[in-house]
Amino acid sequence: MSKYAAHISESKQLHLLEDHLLKVAKRATENSIPFHSGQWAELAGRWHDLGKYSATFQKMIYEANGMDAHIEPEGIQRRNHSTAGALYAVKQLGIAGHVLAYLIAGHHAGLPDWYKTDAPGGALSERLADHDFLEDALKETIPDEILAGSMPDQAFVGGSDGFALWVRMLFSSLVDADFLDTESFYDQKQSNKRSHYPLIPELKKQFDQYMQTMLTKAENTTVNRIRRSILDDCRRAARRDSGIFSLTVPTGGGKTLSSMAFALDHAIKHQKSRIIYAIPYTSIIEQTADTFREIFADGVIEHHSSLDPDKETHQSRLASENWDAPIVVTTNVQFFESLFAARTSRCRKLHHIANSIVILDEAQLLPPEFLQPILKVMNLLSQHYNVSFVLSTATQPALNNDIKDPFGRVKLKGLQNVGEIISDPDTLYRQLERVHVTLPQDFHQPNTWDDIADEIMVHDSALVIVNSRKDARALFKLIPESIHLSALMCGEHRSQVISEIKQKLKDGIPIRVVSTQLVEAGVDLDFPVVYRALAGLDSIAQAAGRCNREGELPKKGEVVVFVPPNPPPAGHLLRAAQKTVSLLYDNQSDPLARENFTKFFTSFYYESCLDKADIEGLLQPERDLSNVQFRTAAMKMKLIDDTGQTVFVRYNETSENLLDDLKKWGPNREMMRKLQRYTVTVPEYALKQLLACGDIQETGSNLYVQVCAELYHPDLGLLLKGESMAVENTIW
Repeated sequence: MSKYAAHISESKQLHLLEDHLLKVAKRATENSIPFHSGQWAELAGRWHDLGKYSATFQKMIYEANGMDAHIEPEGIQRRNHSTAGALYAVKQLGIAGHVLAYLIAGHHAGLPDWYKTDAPGGALSERLADHDFLEDALKETIPDEILAGSMPDQAFVGGSDGFALWVRMLFSSLVDADFLDTESFYDQKQSNKRSHYPLIPELKKQFDQYMQTMLTKAENTTVNRIRRSILDDCRRAARRDSGIFSLTVPTGGGKTLSSMAFALDHAIKHQKSRIIYAIPYTSIIEQTADTFREIFADGVIEHHSSLDPDKETHQSRLASENWDAPIVVTTNVQFFESLFAARTSRCRKLHHIANSIVILDEAQLLPPEFLQPILKVMNLLSQHYNVSFVLSTATQPALNNDIKDPFGRVKLKGLQNVGEIISDPDTLYRQLERVHVTLPQDFHQPNTWDDIADEIMVHDSALVIVNSRKDARALFKLIPESIHLSALMCGEHRSQVISEIKQKLKDGIPIRVVSTQLVEAGVDLDFPVVYRALAGLDSIAQAAGRCNREGELPKKGEVVVFVPPNPPPAGHLLRAAQKTVSLLYDNQSDPLARENFTKFFTSFYYESCLDKADIEGLLQPERDLSNVQFRTAAMKMKLIDDTGQTVFVRYNETSENLLDDLKKWGPNREMMRKLQRYTVTVPEYALKQLLACGDIQETGSNLYVQVCAELYHPDLGLLLKGESMAVENTIW
């Protein structure tokens, strides 16, 4: 074979294998510089496609030219091209070669498990026992420049506790380099679009101009003066060393913009590469992304897990995000599941987390079932990858100390060296006390929905927040001319409804809103009265933040906690409500006192299983660097038990046109970004029911599209199986 090909285009152009390997090695080295592992990444890049030198692979690629060899179409027999490089790494480096073997063997199908389990894909230990793949490759004429290599003198980052994260970071460096070099061959136009973003200093200039305009226009109210002092504290704290910070500010104190001010100043001070803003709910991500786009224009990308297809195609590989923008708005699910992921498309962004600032908005919503591995990875990123974290919330979740049992054994190993940004949080909370909270006289006596509806209708304007979509729809039907909000409405629909609510509140027009808890994080509503179904103390505080937000009422706003007909969903939501009852049953003087939150979270975490899937055990290596179960850990690291599936809905003419284009042309990055505005996530069981009825159809790879026009209701959003299509007949 005179010309070994890595890829062949439809026009018969060759992507020469030697050229591909050397370019991937160079890119991978550059990717890993921030965590001082360039020598490892360089070897991984040079050896990752050694198997493509084999005569069997070259015969296959010449016969099936025009395809991406990572994604073989149906009907073409797969030719393993990744095992040879893994075997060669072990041959050259001995036990240390296992580091590269994980990367190289997984650069196609994802990081493997060491031992075979129920997870799909072959075990690395078995693949390293089959030497035929390497022997076939070495029969060919491979340049010495490709085969050369000796033991790197760079140490493992983070030791044995940090081994799995380090391997993932190297894996990210490799697969992103591989993706980008492949993309530049297949689609130079798409490749040229990447990385043309403004630099952090330019973004800071845009932000400062925006804030100056905001401050000039803002009325000289007590709340606005306090917000300025919070902003000043954030700018001062940005001068501190890189590390982990808490930003403890009552709801309505301007955390979003103040935390961004901290991040930009901190990035300039420490020459950090990007700012990652992680939000707990997909349902509100578009609001924060829109705010930042208004300020920064072209410097922001929005990325969340509901648009990560499990089935890869050539197009989805090229369209998937690698977080190369200076500002990334994402979700907690996307951020933390990616840090424990195995798939290439989920991992390729990880090296861009190094040398960044990560703002965790509403940090109290980190899932307790995975809290220990999450805190461990945060400590590792801070200590070894130059990442600064900001835990931004009104209700700090007591993560900065170890929690121990009565025998002194550590139940939760907390974050290390957390620094508070606000100079005097206690005084700040007293200054921003704008509501009076009324608790139930009897925590064990539920109200009926009819009774609650009657209470709500006494008020001209009120917000009521309940614990489930089902509860929201039940109560909405009992309150005439009310407005409904839930995550069964697509993002564009919610945005329009929230804008309508804000405008009516501003104009003094009476309005009653029934919502799920999606309004409790990042949605800036300001009602005189808020009703909250019994929930965790943190949720009650967040609900209170939607009441008298601007402090303009002549007296304190009214927050009423009630016991709903149904308890919260089983799991941590129910346990949180039970902890609230225990804490406040005999202590109702000031439910939202700051010290109550420390007591609440400490008690809640103490009685929770904080690593229910044994993620830490699955990722702890043996002395010979074996036994790491990357794929099993990734399968079990699901921050939401039933993440469900994304359905693209037909909400308006724009969504209709986009879905027509999706059906005609298939997915691409820009189209999928636009379609994010028109998605609803439904449980797996509901998806199957809708598919069986023909109300939705699968288009392409794991993409589900609404086809029944009546399936989307103008008030309620997506109707699940069993709900009346003529639901308007049941609403007053």
